[in-house]
Formats: sequence, structure tokens, C-alpha cells
Amino acid sequence: MSAPGWITFDCYGTLVDWNRGITAAMESVAPGRGAELRALYERVEPEVQAERPFRRYREVLAEGLRRSARIAGVELAAGDDRALAASLPEWPVFDDVGPSLGALHDAGYRLAVLSNVDPDLFAATRERLPVEIDLVVTAADVESYKPGLAHFERFRELSGAIPREWVHTARSWFHDIVPAHRLGVPSVWVNRDHGSEDPGMATVVIPDLMTLPAVVDSLLQGEDSRSRC
Repeated sequence: MSAPGWITFDCYGTLVDWNRGITAAMESVAPGRGAELRALYERVEPEVQAERPFRRYREVLAEGLRRSARIAGVELAAGDDRALAASLPEWPVFDDVGPSLGALHDAGYRLAVLSNVDPDLFAATRERLPVEIDLVVTAADVESYKPGLAHFERFRELSGAIPREWVHTARSWFHDIVPAHRLGVPSVWVNRDHGSEDPGMATVVIPDLMTLPAVVDSLLQGEDSRSRC
């Protein structure tokens, strides 16, 4: 029998606790200012990613931290701008990842990651994920950052998946749910942060990954694809 379909994931924010990891890294270079710097960084990062020529993600992290610190009036010591890339491989995996991805894997679904990081940074995280990842597309592979469509298009080329065989799952509405919607790919918005963005862009909205296996079965095995969990 053929596999029942592909589930693609964003990694950092969806499988890995981005907020906790990046805030701790920023606290290490600016004690008491971590949450403030993270909020600034989230605003600055898309601007850095959009600049040309293309920068590898570890360079985006460094430049984004430098700009955020400048806005906040924080003086970084020499080498502090490398703190985010250095800590990223140790950012914690969410507790719900093991049960959810394990169930999907056991059901025969193929799993892929579409990530804005560099291959070497993701490689360290990949070793800590509880199941095998079948395919990975990084920003360095396509020299583009989501919400651009290049990750999704490269995945489609490599996998041969079509929308009815593929569900994209992500926390970031901006980086992932919007481009999946543009391409007509069914998406599951893992709204961990209780964001107020338009839920209609996603096929299904869930608060965490615990119900994802049932949702995926519903979407790819012919049940009501417009249900809300």
C-alpha cells in the first residue's frame, strides 16, 4: 500500500519552543531584557531576510540581534551577536511533539520540515526529534525565506505531493499559513500563542499538537476538511 500522505512542518515555534529558546539566549547577553529584545527581533527579522543578497540564517540571527539591541539601546559585547545561532540547537522540543509525530509516523504518514534555518543548525535539532524526518527543505536550499513560496515549491518538486496528499502544519500564521493558503495546500494552524490573525486562512486551527493525528486523518482520509478543533 502507498503511504497515506505527507505532513510538512515548520520547526521552530511548531516543534521547538522558539519563544523560550530565543528569549533565554537574549537574556544571556542582556539580562532582564530578553523578552523586550525578542519582541523587537520578531519585527526586525523579516526585514533582514528580505534584503539582498541572500544571507544564511546564522547571519540573519546575528544581524537581527544587533539591530534589535541598537533599537533597545543595549550594548552587546564582542561575539554576543552569535548567541542565538550558538544556542539554537539546544532550544527545547515541545512535549507534545513525541506523541503526535510518533502517531503520525506509526500510521504511515511521511514527515517533512520546511524551515527558515541553515542545514547545519537544523541537523543538531533533527537529532533531538523523536521520529525520523523523511525530507527537509531549508532556506539555504532555496535561497529564500518563508513567507516566500520557494520552500513549498521545492518540497512539491522533491516529493511529488499534490494538495490532496499533503497537509502543512505550523504555528506561524505569517510565515506558513498564508503561503500555504496561497498555494491551495490544506493547513493546520497550531495557534500556540493565541494569535488573533484570520483563522479562515487555515483549514483547521488547533491549540497544540495533541489532536493533530486525528485532524490529519480527517483531512487526508476524506472526512470533513473544514472542521474546527
